[in-house]
Order: sequence, then structure tokens, then C-alpha cells
Amino acid sequence: MTAGTELLTVPQVMARLQLSRSAVYDLLRSGQLPSITLGRARRIPTHALTDLIRTRLEQEAA
Repeated sequence: MTAGTELLTVPQVMARLQLSRSAVYDLLRSGQLPSITLGRARRIPTHALTDLIRTRLEQEAA
């Protein structure tokens, strides 16, 4: 992890993407949104969220 990488909680990702909890967990389960687990807590690096959005935009533009 690079310096300055922010880690987001699932509720933070839900708010940023305006998706339900189950939709975010579907993205995590399918591997489309990478995450790390610290103890029992799931955390999503901000760059993973940015990459997901960029990939979706490129797919829809094609």
C-alpha cells in the first residue's frame, strides 16, 4: 500500500456510489472491487474505487 492510500468502509463506499449494501458486497464478492480484511473489518482502498469507476466508464464508452 502506498503512502497516502485511504481505506474506506463499506458504508462509505455505499454512500459514494449510492448503492445498497448488498450491491457493494456483490462487487466485492465478484472481485470487481478489491478489498482487504483487517481483523473482521473489510476495507476498500480509494484507488480500487477509482479503478472500478474508470473501468465501468471505459466499458460503457466502447
